[in-house]
Amino acid sequence: MNFFPRPVAAELILGGARSGKSSHALSSALAWHGDVCWIATAQACDSEMRERIERHRHERPAHWRTIEEPLWLARALRDAGHAPETLIVVDCLTLWLSHCLFDATGTSHDEQENALLAHLAGATGQRILLVSNEVGSGIVPDNAVARQFRDAAGRLHQRIAACVPDVTLIQAGLPLPIKRAGQPCWI
Repeated sequence: MNFFPRPVAAELILGGARSGKSSHALSSALAWHGDVCWIATAQACDSEMRERIERHRHERPAHWRTIEEPLWLARALRDAGHAPETLIVVDCLTLWLSHCLFDATGTSHDEQENALLAHLAGATGQRILLVSNEVGSGIVPDNAVARQFRDAAGRLHQRIAACVPDVTLIQAGLPLPIKRAGQPCWI
């Protein structure tokens, strides 16, 4: 089922942990000839994550706009602007999804996901890179919470992949095109 009434110029970039997906998005953004807005969804909950976030901040040029938003992704995308010369990078959907699933504010994951998809539906012409972890290729998790997360991530990836013109899988740092604009997608 296609959730977008018209094409959006977005690319879903999937890969496992340390596959190179964020580096691929960063390289694409560095090659962009317009403004860049980076939406970061991570939260600095411990020292290791604080160091990781700081390292990623230093990788990006200082003139790029950064929005740090762990939960309200559709709002952050709206705030990022709609100018066609602005590239928006969301890094990453799986961290955002985990925040949505385990949010204590009472906002449901479905509400957040539907808001994201609705925003993307109206973003015709906007160039957006959506980075996410492919978590469904491993063994079946041994606990209900991990299975809930894996299943939600798989559904989210399927919904977005069915709607965006480009999907790329990153494996060992290599971009493998899964879907390209103008080619049929059998999802």
